[in-house]
Amino acid sequence: MESLPILLLTNDDGINSEGLHVLARELKDLGEVCIIAPDRERSAASHSLTLHRPLRVEKLSEKVFSVDGTPADCVYLGVNGILESRPSLVASGINKGGNMGEDIIYSGTVSAAMEGMILGIPSFAISIAGRGDFHFNSAAKFAKRLAKEMLKHEWPRDTLLNINVPNLPWDMIKGFKITRQGKRKFNNRIVEKVDPRGRKYYWIGGKSLAPEPIEESDYLAVREGYISITPLHLDLTNYESIGILKRWFSEHDIS
Repeated sequence: MESLPILLLTNDDGINSEGLHVLARELKDLGEVCIIAPDRERSAASHSLTLHRPLRVEKLSEKVFSVDGTPADCVYLGVNGILESRPSLVASGINKGGNMGEDIIYSGTVSAAMEGMILGIPSFAISIAGRGDFHFNSAAKFAKRLAKEMLKHEWPRDTLLNINVPNLPWDMIKGFKITRQGKRKFNNRIVEKVDPRGRKYYWIGGKSLAPEPIEESDYLAVREGYISITPLHLDLTNYESIGILKRWFSEHDIS
């Protein structure tokens, strides 16, 4: 008898996040669902790995574990230590709030999927672009459709999928679009205050402004009521700048 595929689920909102468990319930028909998630919220943890201290893992129930580390830690530990067999898919989410544009760089949700990709496992991150009364069922329904396709087809080893879902009931979502990473401006606000002992402290919390009107961007798709599917990879090289640098160093040879 052929064994069921193992689906590793994680997030950056923490082990008790509703979105994580809605996702788990929706995907359970596709294989053996294993949850390995941070023991608390780790939003904006980016792709940090915990190297300066040991990590503690607590088994909460069968195939459900909490880790006192980052989302990327959870995937790395799951694949290399906790799970007995290698997962067929890594799914990160469902995140409370969108992960589009520059937010992708900071996102623990996206970084968990990126760690899965680095380890050679088909991976996706899924988020709801909203700020309250989250329609997790809409995102979970699309996640199941996507997971079916990723388990069925060969997938590029250097690519993950970043999914952003409008915060709408399923019957109000218009469909989906294949998108590119957008851009958004911030006012870069820093709040400076003084604590009761007279010491200064700072709070980073710049207010986001309207996204730039980039055609086929994740922001534009979600704003129009579509699910955004953005393929991402690790190569951050700016290829257009290579020619400029070659001209600089041909003109100013340092040899």
